[in-house]
Order: sequence, then C-alpha cells, then structure tokens
Amino acid sequence: QVQLVESGGGLVQPGGALRLSCAASGITLDYYANAWFRHAPGKERERLACISVGDNGVHDTESAKGRFTVSRDNAKNTVYLQMNSLKHEDTARYYCAADVDVGPVCYGSPNYWGQGTPVTVSS
Repeated sequence: QVQLVESGGGLVQPGGALRLSCAASGITLDYYANAWFRHAPGKERERLACISVGDNGVHDTESAKGRFTVSRDNAKNTVYLQMNSLKHEDTARYYCAADVDVGPVCYGSPNYWGQGTPVTVSS
C-alpha cells in the first residue's frame, strides 16, 4: 500500500520559513517523480514544483520560483519543500504527490497523493 505522509505545516509569521516533509512508504521515491501542490480555500489547486525521476531535475512554477525549493533524500525516502519569505497568500493546505511518470507529476494529475499539511501565514 502506497502512503505519502506530509508534515511540517503550521502557523508562521509573514517573512518566515517552513520546511515541509513528505515521507513515503510502499514506493521508492527515487524511482518516482514527485511534486508539491497547494490548495487554498476558494482557489484552484496549484502545482508548486516537481522533481523528476533519477536525475533530480526540478521544475518550479512561477509561484515557487525564488522562494520555494523542492528536494529529495533518497536514503530517507522523503521529499521536502523548503519555503522562505512566506506571505499571507501562501496560506493553504500543502500536498505532495508521486507518479512513475514525470508527465502527470509536472503537467497532469499524479497517481499518489498525501493527505496534506496546513500552512497558515499570519501575524
């Protein structure tokens, strides 16, 4: 059974930073492409960044560029999202996702999803 479990969300002040983690079980993330998404109330789900299989090529969206960094630790079977300079508009539930194909992860809808972790940016 595939499980993706996100953690690290919480309340942070504007300008602060958080690192989200996504621990996988049932799959080896090194053989999968991974992505981070977020979904804020009243808005569409938004892809932030995706990381390819093997070569670890990273593709950021405009929302993530310059502030968010995705990385993967194969030894820990975990994907991370480092978020810096957080803004009020970054408040959302953040999800990690995985798929054997980079296409669904970077351009479509991945096969495997976590339950999400909430991030609230507020003073």
